[in-house]
Amino acid sequence: MAQLLQQAQQMQQQLAAAQEELARTEVTGTAGGNLVTATMTGGGDVTAISIAPDAVDPDDLETLQDLVVAALHDAKRAVDELAAQTMGPLAGGLGGPGGGLGLPGL
Repeated sequence: MAQLLQQAQQMQQQLAAAQEELARTEVTGTAGGNLVTATMTGGGDVTAISIAPDAVDPDDLETLQDLVVAALHDAKRAVDELAAQTMGPLAGGLGGPGGGLGLPGL
């Protein structure tokens, strides 16, 4: 039992370290052939939006708005992939896809 608790503590420390690394990492999403770029942390915070002058048409703001949304979605997809790569092996070690050491309710 003591060994199981020690393993759980090690996994918890590894998980916390992976979460910190994920929060520090930035990913970029793009749309419209790089006309709009969104930068996001692994924790999901948007840190920058870049809009190329060619994307700005005062008579068609709807397209620009769509490009911003698409760039944010692309960045979120990149965050999800990064999280799966970073956290996936650790979550699997906690007892399967849901984690929780394989114990009911955890």
